[in-house]
Order: sequence, then C-alpha cells, then structure tokens
Amino acid sequence: MSRAPGNGPLSGITVIALEQAVSAPMCTRTLADFGARVIKIEHPDGGDFARHYDDVVRGQAAHFVWVNRGKESVAVDVKSADGAELLHRLLLDADVLVSNLAPGATARLGLSGPELERDHPHLITVEIDGFGRGGPLSHKRAYDLLVQAESGVCAVTGTAEAPAKPGPPMADVTTGLYAALAIVTALYGRDAGRKPGQRQDSRSRTELEGRRGAEIAVSLFDTMAEMMGYHLTYARHSGIDQQPLGMSSPAVAPYGAYRTADDQTVVLGTTNDREWQRLATDILDRPDLAADERFRTNSGRTRHRADLDAVIATWCARHDLAAIQRVADAAGIGNSRYNRPSEVLTHPQLVERDRWREIDTPAGPIPSLLPPAVVRGYQPPMGPVPGLGQHTEAVLAEFGCTADELEKLRAASVIGGRPPTSVASPSPQGSAR
Repeated sequence: MSRAPGNGPLSGITVIALEQAVSAPMCTRTLADFGARVIKIEHPDGGDFARHYDDVVRGQAAHFVWVNRGKESVAVDVKSADGAELLHRLLLDADVLVSNLAPGATARLGLSGPELERDHPHLITVEIDGFGRGGPLSHKRAYDLLVQAESGVCAVTGTAEAPAKPGPPMADVTTGLYAALAIVTALYGRDAGRKPGQRQDSRSRTELEGRRGAEIAVSLFDTMAEMMGYHLTYARHSGIDQQPLGMSSPAVAPYGAYRTADDQTVVLGTTNDREWQRLATDILDRPDLAADERFRTNSGRTRHRADLDAVIATWCARHDLAAIQRVADAAGIGNSRYNRPSEVLTHPQLVERDRWREIDTPAGPIPSLLPPAVVRGYQPPMGPVPGLGQHTEAVLAEFGCTADELEKLRAASVIGGRPPTSVASPSPQGSAR
C-alpha cells in the first residue's frame, strides 16, 4: 500500500513515529499537514495511551483525534526481537524518526544515537523528552503540567492567590512545534543538493544513504524555559518575581478584561503611550487622565494599574459590548470579546474564512481545523485519523514482509490491528519509495 504522492512541500518524506500523548504527535501531525508520510508505531495492546483519555468524539478521545490525522497506524511490539527487526526494516527507507518515550526507552530498544548513526546514518532522529539530557531531573517522567510547574509557567498564570496551568497543553504543543521546525531545518541541510522541484522519493536508496542525517533532542523543560523568556529576563535584572494578573499582563497597562452593561466581557489593551492617549481622550473622554503625570509612561501606568482599571471598569459597565468595540475600533485600540470554547466553534472568523474541514475517523467523519499556516496554492491533505493497527499488514507488506511472515508475526502477537481482506504484494526491494 503505497500512498499516492501529494504535492506538499514534504511529499516523499517518510516519518516513523514512536509516539504517544501530545508532544511528538503534534510534531508529526504538523509534518503530515505539509505532505510527509507518517507511520505511527503503536503497541498492539492498546496503542497510544491518548486513545483512551476519553470517548467524547464518537467513542474516540478528543486529544487523539486532534493530533493524529493523516497518519498510518502500524501495531508492532517493538520490544520483541521480531518487532525490533521490523522497526529497523522500516527505518532503512525512512527519512525521520520521532520519539517521545519514557526516559531510556529508546536506548533499551537499540535506538541510541551511536546505534542509529551506525545502522541508519541517513536518518534524522528527534527525541522529545521531559527535562533534557545530563541534568539532575533527566531521569524523571514529565507531563505537561509537571513541566509547566517546574519551569515557572504556573507561577505567572492565574492570580497570586490562585496560580494556574494554562488551559491548552502549552509544553506539549510548543515542544512538538519546535521539534517539527528542527526536522524541517535538518531535512533542508541533509538534502541541500537536491535540485529545485525534484521530489524526495525520486532518489534511489543509494542516493539516500549518501546523505548524512542529524541527531536532535528537544525537551519540554527547555521549551518552556524559552517561553518564559520575558519573565526570566525581568527576574534576573530586577530581582522581582512578577505576580500573575489573571487576564492581564505585568508588562503593560491598561490591559485587561472588563464587564459590560449587557453582562459580557470585553478585553481592552494598550501597548504604547500613543495608544494610551487615544484610549483616555477618544474612548473614556478623560483628557485629565491623558495629562496626568502618573500615567504618562507605561512604567507609571503599570505602577498605578489598579487606579486605571477602576476607571475603565466603570466606563465599560455603562456601555454594551458592541458599542465598546465600535468606538475602540474607531480609535485604533485593540479589543476582543471573551469567548468560551463552545462559542469559538461557530466563531465568524473561522466560519466565514472556511477554516473547518471534514476528516474521516474509524467512527465516522468529524470537523477538524485547517493548520494555521496558509500556503498559497497548497491544500493540506487533512487525512483520516487511523484506527489502531489499521495499516499494519499493508505497510509491512510494502516494506518487504511476505504473507507467510505476516501470518506468523500475528500468531506470535508481534503485530496487531485488523487484517486486510488481501495483503498487497511487496515491491521487489521492499522499498517504501
């Protein structure tokens, strides 16, 4: 079963994913969105544990369907000797290996850096872990919440009385995106000699093996430390731990959420002195505030944040949301409506720009958002979410397994998934290309 070539910028690139949860699946889904072929290796007994977080999407987990579209699921017990051999067979023709297993798991599978460099020198390998290699926490398991707490993110989120974790899994998502960026960069470096417009899969295996891969490590902790760049820089040079301000920012003022006369919430913000002058005079009709020395600069406004918030809150409480947004837009002041997730589903900015697509899943079609990057002339494939082991025998046959081998592997519980009605004939070399 060779997937039909696409026209994406990563068409012809094959990614093998030893992944679970969100960080690595977000990385590989991003690559799939740009045309890469992603073969997701799952344990036959249950697969990616994110499949079982909940069952709200027609019996499927919301996390799983979110970050696993456009992949092929191959159920193999890679801890077994036969399963490990199958994995290495897949890696012979792959371009990228992505993993986010428990600490030390890849080394126990014979996939350490030196082993991969010896056996698959063309391969770009990316290992996503919790805390990075070589530190006192390197051995620890790491989940999104744990890393956000350890890196200080929770201390600058919520309020001083009630610190919080940001709602989305920011550590997982941003780490996955950094990993995808590193992969694309490494592919560019490895294949810089490719002629413009030449497809990756037009090269022979010999040509592929002539390229040198790269070993990349990305940790959730390092990614969150980067996300904390402003707060860490401020703390280092001021000696002050800035307190979380809920729906506001310690960096600028006024900047926050206010209740309106029609019992909604408007978010208003200024980021420089000129905007503050317009907000004070054109919206609040308070030229006295614009002239007040306490509020002349942003540093002064942040020191007197409570005074400004009280004035703005009083004004907003006298006006409806629509009226506030109308005058704010006219004055060139940033503003938005506070929305709940259920309201974003039908947000006109998504609906009128046709940002929703229908994708297939084992339980039937569901809506899915297009990836954020809009590339002129390119339509993301928006492939289906795979069932556990749905592509096992077809993919392994493509990579050289005979029907007899597959039958024995299934009988020995090395592979799983639903057997196809017929097994595709492998190519003469068992190549994916």
